[in-house]
Amino acid sequence: MKTSITNTGQKKQYKLRIIAAIREIFVSNQFADEEVASNYGYLSGYKPKGITEQTNILRQLFPGIGFADEQIAGQALPSDAEGWFAIPRWEKIASTYGEAVDKMLAMIKQTRKFYNYREGRLGPQYLRQHAKTEKAFQKLGDEQKGYNILVVPEQFGLLHRGRSVRRAREVMNANQFGLGAFAVGIMILTHPERLQNYDDLWIDCAGDEYAPDADGDFSGALFFYFVGGGVGFGTGWLARAHWRCGSASAFLS
Repeated sequence: MKTSITNTGQKKQYKLRIIAAIREIFVSNQFADEEVASNYGYLSGYKPKGITEQTNILRQLFPGIGFADEQIAGQALPSDAEGWFAIPRWEKIASTYGEAVDKMLAMIKQTRKFYNYREGRLGPQYLRQHAKTEKAFQKLGDEQKGYNILVVPEQFGLLHRGRSVRRAREVMNANQFGLGAFAVGIMILTHPERLQNYDDLWIDCAGDEYAPDADGDFSGALFFYFVGGGVGFGTGWLARAHWRCGSASAFLS
């Protein structure tokens, strides 16, 4: 006997179950041993701000940065996204990605206590965007032409807590991509409450590749964490699965 699904809420739940089942079938087992149990989360009570509030904050921090197509935030969020986030095009901040990251980190230092353990080591021999992330932001930029601030559906690490960076990348589907240090740092600037406690989930930057010794071995993984009453910025390893950490990510429509 067939069961008809007429209620809108039931239809949505049914669709989500189907999506979850499909994911379970097709998720790669590569690096599956690089996952550990984690109960860490958003202890400090972070919640995504409205897109207008975020863009206003960014214009105060980066005068002349411009505007966003805020109407995008009225669309339905993709599954697993926590909210819509305002991310400036890094090209509007500096001429190279590493310089843009440096300027963003300098802004964090102006707004709160900050420990930069990668200072002077963010040049192209150290840092580059992951190819999937670079391509995804190019697509978003093409879709939001005329705006210097992009409106992006994202999650702040909880979805991939306990996974190594390379395991997190492995389980992301075609429309999900890791966020790098620039985007994560911008999210921290607009949501400073995200890292206010040592037991807040730390944030891996899966959208970047990092070579700690500038020798062509991009086996490092940048991350933000809480330390000494402020924000720390350092590096771990791609294969490190830690219960305190989770990779931030974004989604394409």
